[in-house]
Amino acid sequence: MQPPTPIEPSRDARPRAGDETPGAPTDANAAHASVDERERERPRAPEPTAARALLAAGVTTAAVTAVSYAAPKSYAGTLVGLAFFAATFWLVLRYDESTIRAHGLSLGGLLEPVPLSPKRLVRAALHAVAWAALVAAIVFPLFWLGYRLYWGATSPFVLRPPPSLADEIAAQLLVVALPEEAFFRGYLQSALDRVFPPRFRVAGATLGPAWLLSSAIFALGHVLTIQHPARLAVFFPALLFGWLRARTGGIGASLVFHAACNLLSLTLARGYGLSP
Repeated sequence: MQPPTPIEPSRDARPRAGDETPGAPTDANAAHASVDERERERPRAPEPTAARALLAAGVTTAAVTAVSYAAPKSYAGTLVGLAFFAATFWLVLRYDESTIRAHGLSLGGLLEPVPLSPKRLVRAALHAVAWAALVAAIVFPLFWLGYRLYWGATSPFVLRPPPSLADEIAAQLLVVALPEEAFFRGYLQSALDRVFPPRFRVAGATLGPAWLLSSAIFALGHVLTIQHPARLAVFFPALLFGWLRARTGGIGASLVFHAACNLLSLTLARGYGLSP
């Protein structure tokens, strides 16, 4: 099977002048001028340093941990997601378009200060889903086997859907995966990559210390919010999320794969009677 072709950050960009609809140059020029004006109004991001990136990670992790304990249980997940997204906005999304792209946070233009292009948005979404599906096809059968062995599941798996499948998918995509991937793979891994340049290749992705550091901090945050050693195991899927970020040039694929991993875990837990 041929892997999907990666999109370089520079290709996931505003459509070129030649791609515009013939016969409407005035509107296109006006739109580009408006974008350029907004870009001039936005501040430039400071050059990342190790101290700044790690301080941001520490402060965000502490804030998220406090929220997870202080908030009512039914709202904790949503508030944690908002905290991660607020941190990402302050550290990246409030800056100019080039900063957002450099951190892999374009999402087909969805998070950029430019007019949305449906064609670009659909292309980016299909690209993300294709990469996530490819990695899932390789990893999920192994994860299923490991899950059964770890939990000692002897009864047959019975598919038990949640009360609302749409709500569960939306929650994992928008409340969990999007904020976490935006912060850990979008901000943290990208910022640390600037400080500690990637030096080795893994299956087509150029990786370095940032890949390992961001995954370790991701795992540490998980064990702080729920204090159980098993939570540290998220370090390993985090390596895959980080690899997808580096391989595809953005967080779209890691976001989709992250949500799919969580949905699979929930499905297996219900199917083996380990959770209601």
